[in-house]
Amino acid sequence: MTRILFVTGRFAEPALRQVVPPLASELGFAGDIAVLPITVAALMHVDWLLRKLTVPNGVDRVILPGWCQGDLSRLEQHWQVPFERGPKDVFDLPDYLGRPDATPPRLDDYGIEILAEINHAPRLSVDDLLRQCDELRQSGADVIDLGCIPGEPWTTIGAAVKHLVAAGFRISVDSFQEREVTDAVAHGAELVLSCNSSNLAWAQHLPAEFVVIPDTPPDAASLDATAAAMTAAGRTVRLDPILEPVGFGFATSLARYYDVRRRHPDAALLMGIGNVTELSEVDSAGVNFVLAAICEELRIGSVLTT
Repeated sequence: MTRILFVTGRFAEPALRQVVPPLASELGFAGDIAVLPITVAALMHVDWLLRKLTVPNGVDRVILPGWCQGDLSRLEQHWQVPFERGPKDVFDLPDYLGRPDATPPRLDDYGIEILAEINHAPRLSVDDLLRQCDELRQSGADVIDLGCIPGEPWTTIGAAVKHLVAAGFRISVDSFQEREVTDAVAHGAELVLSCNSSNLAWAQHLPAEFVVIPDTPPDAASLDATAAAMTAAGRTVRLDPILEPVGFGFATSLARYYDVRRRHPDAALLMGIGNVTELSEVDSAGVNFVLAAICEELRIGSVLTT
């Protein structure tokens, strides 16, 4: 049986240990993993490898990170074993090693729920709402958030929510207006954005989940007090310390999420990422990736976007 040594650094080690064992079993080789004292494997160089790498006896082939620099023939002369650069992405190893019919990555295995908001929802017909809901769901939304308009009561919100729920959509409502929220919940809305001390008196009596926010972004005490009151009333809550746009307290607001997670290690959290993506004149894919990474590390289980 061919014995292959895979060389990596500390950051890529978990991914490599996830990929190599099932691949070795499937393709019939023995896979060893050498984790060298470097964080980013892409920064390896042949000169450094000559000092740091140890190749065990019996290895038939050594696969280095794809970005490794230098003349590999020096390594081959030193160890008398074939060396090669593998793919630049560890998850491309199956293709690189010739596994037939490689399984594409699953896109339905995720841990962050996406709430997609329809802005100015009261001004849309039910047909328009259904069309937008379908487009958002096709784009990955799990819950459709109906954004209401302050000062413009949506008197037919109950009928609209009833139609959307009947069509198979999960619905949340974004409003502080008691009548709107009450009608939406009565007709199937499962989540309400948002609750603070200003609407606590009536919100705590409605049979729905609520997103709890502070009275003002820096006021952590009000967030905790409202969440405690809602929980005592039997309501399920998600905490949202409020993400601020870049240039308006963005870094400080990220620190608030960290602090809330520290103070409430088991609480459900939501982050309104649209506050950053909508107000940043850059490619949103990169911004969304970084915010999703923060959510993963802080175990923020849902995001609100548009």
